[in-house]
Amino acid sequence: MKQVPTISLQDAAKLVKDGDVLLQGGFGMTGNPVHLMHALAETATKDLTFIGNNVGEPGIGGGRLLRNGQIKKMIGSFFTSNPEAVKAAQEGKVEFELIPQGSLAEAIRAGGAGIGGFYTPTSEGTVIAEGKEVKEIDGVKQVFVKGIKGDVAFIRAWKADTAGNLQYRLTEQNFNPAMATAAKIVIAEVEEIVPVGALDPNFIHTPSCFVDYLVEVKLTEEDLGSSAKVGSSEDIPADRMLIAKRALQELQKGDVVNLGIGIPTLIANLISPEDGIIMHSENGMLGIGPSPKEGGAMDYPVNAGKIPVTALPGSSYFDSAASFGMIRGKHVDVAVMGGLEVDEAGNLANWAVPGRPLLGVGGAMDLASGARKLIVTMNHTSPKGSKIVKSCNLPLTAKASVDMVITELAVFEFIKGKLTLTELMPGVSLEEVKENTEAEFEVGL
Repeated sequence: MKQVPTISLQDAAKLVKDGDVLLQGGFGMTGNPVHLMHALAETATKDLTFIGNNVGEPGIGGGRLLRNGQIKKMIGSFFTSNPEAVKAAQEGKVEFELIPQGSLAEAIRAGGAGIGGFYTPTSEGTVIAEGKEVKEIDGVKQVFVKGIKGDVAFIRAWKADTAGNLQYRLTEQNFNPAMATAAKIVIAEVEEIVPVGALDPNFIHTPSCFVDYLVEVKLTEEDLGSSAKVGSSEDIPADRMLIAKRALQELQKGDVVNLGIGIPTLIANLISPEDGIIMHSENGMLGIGPSPKEGGAMDYPVNAGKIPVTALPGSSYFDSAASFGMIRGKHVDVAVMGGLEVDEAGNLANWAVPGRPLLGVGGAMDLASGARKLIVTMNHTSPKGSKIVKSCNLPLTAKASVDMVITELAVFEFIKGKLTLTELMPGVSLEEVKENTEAEFEVGL
């Protein structure tokens, strides 16, 4: 059995050259090779093309490279969590390309498998698809996405043996397994290196043939940034909780459910294990339980909101490519998402805010087009007026994808393609709904 060299962080950083395409694993700071990125930030290497789900928090991981001006272009799905990334993009200091999270994971997987690209319904009809080839397959319009490969991949695993076999822990797989296949040089930062034979072959996630170098370095809470601790409790407005409670009524025992950020996350606190609802997290977990009362990502898995959660009996962990395969393959029964606008055609806009750069689509497009049923939970109006409109004015997330809209005023469903009012919230009149709704709708009370 071959032996993979174990090198220092500094020697690993030297393997990255000016102008390289650098793949960086991690979802937020979970499974993020933060020590390798910090070592690279100590070098003069420049003009890098960074590829990862997000660039990292300000001054941490890839965020440190960005602050240093070492990144020429960043390619990923969600950069809005780093204000410095937003500012650099606005000022033209860094180029950027936004790819839906599932398409990004699959593009890396395809590149590593020697596949030139693939077609996906995700992003069809949106600004993300502009300029890309679109083909109709089995009656569904699909967008071509080119496979992604890099010069160097920095990944994070929990254990490695001296041959280079890797094991990941909890939700730390995310983009790491795919990236391990998709670069000329793969460097794995690991918590512990053990002798060959110490890892059970049944539980090796990345085989040794993909790994070129190992770096052993311990993880600390400080390395995890905002993912390190459980979320703080806060007062929840009554109207938002009303919406969440009504949405819960739509979830059935045995459903596989994905909850988006915002109002949908409130539903998780209302679900008990006895309800039999199986929670899916796009970063690689099925069977999410309540948040722990204390502790953080050193001890627990982390959900897509980067908040530590518990694992229910029967839970499973997997990588991002498998996770979005579940979504696109219609294995997620219900997605509950927030919304900025929903229109008469069932189009959803929920990812781009006026006046801000288009830097944060995440997994929204994959979920909106991939789940069997899409429920949008949102306040009925904004300071600018109704959010249920004749035609969406904001950039679309997905076309004709919405099945139900729940607000603090009413419940709407799309019945035979028509927006239909099916329920009034307690104390709300039909006249009040009409006054606050721009869209034309049927009344099916």
